[in-house]
Amino acid sequence: MDVAGLVTANPVWVGSSELTMTPAGLAACVDAGAGAVVAKSVNESEAARRQLDIADYAFVSGDRGVRPAGEAHREDGLLNRSGLAQADLDDWLEVLAAAAGHGATRGCPVLGSITLGDPGAAARIAHAMAAAVPAVELNIGAPHGREARAVRQLTEVDAVREAVRIVRSSVDIPLLVKLPGQASDVVALARAARSAGADGIGLVGRYPGFLPDLDGGAVLGSWGAWGSPACLPMSLYWVGKTRQALGPDVPLVGTNGARTADDVLRFLAAGARAVEVVTALWIDGPGVVAELVAGVEAYLATREGGLDAFVGSALAGTRDYADIPPRPSPAWLPYLGSSGQ
Repeated sequence: MDVAGLVTANPVWVGSSELTMTPAGLAACVDAGAGAVVAKSVNESEAARRQLDIADYAFVSGDRGVRPAGEAHREDGLLNRSGLAQADLDDWLEVLAAAAGHGATRGCPVLGSITLGDPGAAARIAHAMAAAVPAVELNIGAPHGREARAVRQLTEVDAVREAVRIVRSSVDIPLLVKLPGQASDVVALARAARSAGADGIGLVGRYPGFLPDLDGGAVLGSWGAWGSPACLPMSLYWVGKTRQALGPDVPLVGTNGARTADDVLRFLAAGARAVEVVTALWIDGPGVVAELVAGVEAYLATREGGLDAFVGSALAGTRDYADIPPRPSPAWLPYLGSSGQ
């Protein structure tokens, strides 16, 4: 299959995270059978690298309790702080080149990733990465951008267009742009990124989060980034809307909410060509990739037309509110209370 000019074995990708921050972690994700692997992000800022020293992670159960270390469940939410890879660029390029070479022998592209700080610096880093990897993901949707000065989250059309234009001008390999989920119009951001030269669009980054612990403090002792299976419909909203607005020729990569094969399939049905998974691997290890790939392939084998016909298939039956006919028995009746009045 082809996604934004990348030939990949399957639509289950491993997203950028601490798991893809070391040679061993990158190799483990490749060897698990991922369609592609996105390396941990870098940028030009020493402060962004130092931020990793204050990283913290809380897996939150359905009743909003924090799980003890090592006892996370696949359905839990994750509230965390994080930072960027702690490596000089030259050293990191060597890691990327080795990982990309390993991935190439297994049909698994390894992408470099840049979390935006300064667009000009991002362009220089992307240009250097182009000698080591087959594609670059530019993350302009990092939720930590609302709290950390060393990274930025762009939510305005003009800023997105300009940042993508600058980075695009520096590279001639595929450029994927990852957008935030918290913006007034994510579709407009996607259109701006595409017009500025993005080959593919990632939808969507995790959300800012905060959770009081009810003992006079807050989980993590700070604000953080939040993702969970409950975010899946929110992510799929923007995937579906972007697919409708930009059309099937714009490759979309889904992220934020996929923990199971069914979740991956829902992203595909909403219009994504590939899906990045992270937290499920943190909880159950890289072997989760093989589980997800097998589940997706088994389902698609039952569908006429396979993957190509399935991508975006859920949108065919959707209608705007104004086009939905009245229901014969109003659905709100059970919600009037016991009196029925």
